[in-house]
Amino acid sequence: MSTFFEDLVVGRIVELGVHTFSAADIKEFAAKYDPQPFHMDEEAAKASLFGALCASGWHTVAIYTGFNIRTRQKAEAAATARGETIARWGPSPGFKDLKWPRPVFAGDTVSFRQTVANKIDLKSRPERGMLVTRGEGFNQKGEPVFGVTGQILVPRREPLGTV
Repeated sequence: MSTFFEDLVVGRIVELGVHTFSAADIKEFAAKYDPQPFHMDEEAAKASLFGALCASGWHTVAIYTGFNIRTRQKAEAAATARGETIARWGPSPGFKDLKWPRPVFAGDTVSFRQTVANKIDLKSRPERGMLVTRGEGFNQKGEPVFGVTGQILVPRREPLGTV
């Protein structure tokens, strides 16, 4: 998604990618970034409220973010190859509603997607609009395991009020 603000369609869904969380990957990430026993030790995880080794929520965020970035980079490369002008997105004023409604267990395969949730005109920045997205992850059973609402400034083809 490297399009201009005017080109974005509310409701559009972009499939970002699929990732299987292995026990080794879960433990490696946890050792570096979230060293909780239920992320690092299978026996300790069995005795935890999760009942089995599970990924850090931050691990799911990292995988989602990586897919999001690579998807945008591929779109930019394709647009460049077609000779199109690239809309350079950013900055982002942040995110909200970060949720992990279910644990991601070792062996789970999570599909990530992003939906264009809203577009907001910005009178204070007529050359940009605010894109609101909803990022989601679903396990192999179709159950939601991750969700976040993101916001990012996106260039307009024409400043607001000039068309």
